[in-house]
Amino acid sequence: MHKIDVMHKEENPLRSPPLVEQAFVQLRRDVLDGTFGAGAKLKVDELQAAYGLSSSPLREALSRLAQEGLIRADERRGFRVAPISEQDLADITRMRLMLDVSALREAIAHGDDAWEGAVVAAFHRLDKVESRLGDGPVVLDDAWSELHRAFHLALLAACPSERQRLWGASLFDQAERYRRFSARHRKTARRKSNEHRKIMDATLRRDADTACAMLEEHILSTQRNVTAALKAAAQAA
Repeated sequence: MHKIDVMHKEENPLRSPPLVEQAFVQLRRDVLDGTFGAGAKLKVDELQAAYGLSSSPLREALSRLAQEGLIRADERRGFRVAPISEQDLADITRMRLMLDVSALREAIAHGDDAWEGAVVAAFHRLDKVESRLGDGPVVLDDAWSELHRAFHLALLAACPSERQRLWGASLFDQAERYRRFSARHRKTARRKSNEHRKIMDATLRRDADTACAMLEEHILSTQRNVTAALKAAAQAA
């Protein structure tokens, strides 16, 4: 197992996040970017050696990732990265359409000026990063991915249902693993800035029907792209 770069253990503890949070962030990153492939077994002793952390924060981080659906827990077999399949992606997509589209409609109905400003700021940061990237698969850029997530969550932030927002964020992360899989197999660059701008503009106009239709198509386009990548990978195997 390769050695993974981690924060030096002697860093000032007042400036470092808690060990559980460190373990969670690092594990989540490596699951999302494919360092640990679909179905890979996550052995605590190997993770200890890779991350330089004790078993306690690692086990708690693994449990949190299991709750988010990124890994699977089995009492006898331990932890494994969740598998990747068209059926799983279809289920994630179906749930995102149920939760996120209605959450956007609610956000448009309840959002105030501060919410609008946060949406504009989130898009601006995302657009600036994307404009500086080359023609490669931007979804594999960590900075872009974090800002992409922040933009989508900002759109829904004014939805009154905290559970809906939290479940939507979890599903976004599960879909992120598929987006990154698709990017690794993509033959051409795919820019999303124009799609995001159109969703933002309709949202700020308080045109809920248009904004929700655009978000639905945005989510479905991810499913189509990943499904094509899954089929191409299967044919190449």
